[in-house]
Amino acid sequence: MLGAIIGDIVGSTYEFCNIKTKEFPLFPEGSNYTDDSILTFATADWLLHGGDIAHLYSNYAAKNHCPMGGYGGMFIRWVARSQTTGDYRPYNSCGNGSAMRVSPVGWAFNTKEEVLHHAKLSAECTHNHPEGIKGAQATALCIFMARNGASKDEIRKAIESEFHYDLSLSIDEIRPRYSWGGLDDAGNGGTCQGSVPQAIRAFLDGTDFEDCIRNAISIGGDSDTIGCITGSIAEAYYGIPQDIREKAMGYLPTEFQDLVTEFEAKYSTNNDKSHSLFHTFRQFFLKIRKQNT
Repeated sequence: MLGAIIGDIVGSTYEFCNIKTKEFPLFPEGSNYTDDSILTFATADWLLHGGDIAHLYSNYAAKNHCPMGGYGGMFIRWVARSQTTGDYRPYNSCGNGSAMRVSPVGWAFNTKEEVLHHAKLSAECTHNHPEGIKGAQATALCIFMARNGASKDEIRKAIESEFHYDLSLSIDEIRPRYSWGGLDDAGNGGTCQGSVPQAIRAFLDGTDFEDCIRNAISIGGDSDTIGCITGSIAEAYYGIPQDIREKAMGYLPTEFQDLVTEFEAKYSTNNDKSHSLFHTFRQFFLKIRKQNT
């Protein structure tokens, strides 16, 4: 889950000031967590403590009503309606908000079926458009597969087969063609279908956790959300370097730090010795392979 928060923080200053290079300060002045992180914490709260997920999203947004970046317009209206009238009906969104908040689901369950089911539940309470559900499920499945030792090629094939995302373009090919208007300005970079495939590709082309994040930010568009999605997958595959982890935690208030700690204690196999060894050996072999290329 923390990988998503890190991607969000790193992307926060670049969301409306896009850059097209991987050479940038990782945590520049003005960086902060945004609405992406707040709703990710709501998902974690749901998995840890139960309750109605729609109510949690509404309540977290109402309590944290003016984060950096701000919530989407349709979501703001949904929060206002649900808080004032008790009407929590979804609004058929395909926005990438369903994918940016889903990462805890990828860690909390031990079968593909459970992950896809709960990803759907987390999405459809607001984003009940098929593409909104699809984006959340694809992201959660990537995390689930990555933390269970799948190769990048296996992850790519599964996502292409199950969700029919086109993952054929490399990040270097995407970068000059991508913006808030999607690929070649032919879509909408704020939708799941317009940003989740690119976020997954940023992970696939990365050489380590930080490189994945840099890939995500470097294509432009909805930088904090793309970074959030990419970071969530990269964490499950690579783990998080300790210095980046400590830096990111420093941005969070105590209540959110406590939620990260509680979630990782219950669900994250980062605390499992065998998984830590797995990440150690994976990083070792990736380093050797990189040196030999």
